[in-house]
Amino acid sequence: MFCVHVNTYAQKTRKYAAKIDSLVQKTNPRVFNGVILITQKGKVVYSKAHGYSNFEQKTPLKLSDNFRLQSNSKQITAVLILKEVEKGRIDLQNPVRKYLPALNQTWADTVTVHQLLNFSSGISEIDKPLVFRPGTDFLYGVTTYTMLSQILEKVTGKKFTELANQLFKDLKMENSFCFEKSKNKDRVINGYANSGTDFKVVEPPLSEQEWYDFIPAGGMVSNAIDLNKWDLMLHKGKILNPKTYQLMTTYNITARHESFGSEKIGYGYGVRVSDKAPIHFIGHSGKGLGFVNIKMYFPEKDVDLIVLENVYHSDPSLHYYFEVKIREIVMGSSLVR
Repeated sequence: MFCVHVNTYAQKTRKYAAKIDSLVQKTNPRVFNGVILITQKGKVVYSKAHGYSNFEQKTPLKLSDNFRLQSNSKQITAVLILKEVEKGRIDLQNPVRKYLPALNQTWADTVTVHQLLNFSSGISEIDKPLVFRPGTDFLYGVTTYTMLSQILEKVTGKKFTELANQLFKDLKMENSFCFEKSKNKDRVINGYANSGTDFKVVEPPLSEQEWYDFIPAGGMVSNAIDLNKWDLMLHKGKILNPKTYQLMTTYNITARHESFGSEKIGYGYGVRVSDKAPIHFIGHSGKGLGFVNIKMYFPEKDVDLIVLENVYHSDPSLHYYFEVKIREIVMGSSLVR
């Protein structure tokens, strides 16, 4: 009887693993080039590195390779803000002008730090009028997270990159850092633009200052192993205290994103929160500059899913093709059901 139980479990395990194995071999409508890591209760239940970190030299990818996080960087910036909230240096309900008094826009007196974090501020560009009344809608972008980094620098007296890199060091995330164009290019693998059979290296087209401003929203680097550490520590109370974590994962604004399905789900602080459907998860995605990724944590089953790719297809409808398919396989599997 015990043997039957083990065999049945093994068959279920092989079923989702076999589906992912088969999926990543596909070449149509595009190729998969990246790494996948799934853990349950902190133990690896699936890992895969498929494709190349360097197409020119045909260097095989490794699970330990470093990828640009793109928008998954926002979650880290949000945590840095919340750690200052815990210290009493930042109040989420204060208007932006409290921390950035040099702003000459009138909306600085009404837009709050909370609204910067969850993209409900109405800010499109720093020098433009609001596109909607704060708190009434959702507008995703880079500008508000650049502003959050400036607030952090004001209240701490330290550079944003110092704060983020120190956090990674404190958490023993040794392969995670803020990418700075003049310093650490050799610590991240190439990102590629793909159209058909061509793979071309993508270089960030930004000046040094433009890139620095971009880091809080999309300029951090990590690998699957470190990101798994981050998820387990974050969602198990090892980074923020329970009250602050609840602030991060509570939402009053919803939005749709292609990588998470057709329904609107909540947006907290640098995280998307799905708590209405039968399977709950907290996650985020990112893409650009030759990279695509998705990261999801399923709290009820203590399952963490990370997919990192270093190929960005020319067809926008295919950007998250594999991320969506892998998410669907995991959500339909015995891992989370």
